[in-house]
Amino acid sequence: MVTSKALSLLDNFNQLTPYAVGFDRVFDQLNTYVANNATSTGFPPYNIRKDGEYNFVIEMALAGFGKKDIEVEVADGTLTVKSVKENSEDDSTLYRGISYRRFERKFTLADDIIVKDAKLENGMLSIDLERVVPEEKKPRLITVK
Repeated sequence: MVTSKALSLLDNFNQLTPYAVGFDRVFDQLNTYVANNATSTGFPPYNIRKDGEYNFVIEMALAGFGKKDIEVEVADGTLTVKSVKENSEDDSTLYRGISYRRFERKFTLADDIIVKDAKLENGMLSIDLERVVPEEKKPRLITVK
């Protein structure tokens, strides 16, 4: 939850925008982060874990959702996961305690991160990410002669 104090600090931070040349993306990401978290319900829960030196996995708990109910999209450095499943209006349901609410969760990706794969198994959505590092930027061992 974003507090009013945090929003006040963001307003002060935004006043620096005209003086920070070349930081447009940073300011945009900060504004997006605050806007998304101010209205975030915390659903669905997720984990982000590192899997090796250059790989990451985002895991989202999506019990009750099928592959056709989830959309995963990458655009302009943002990974968006959202539901497209609606509650069915079944006349035979006497009590509805399980809700299939709509959600949208966004993740900002670094420029060198690509989305490799997404799979839904046993109610867990796993999104595989890879950091693509050019050979000239990878650490290398120099032999001393």
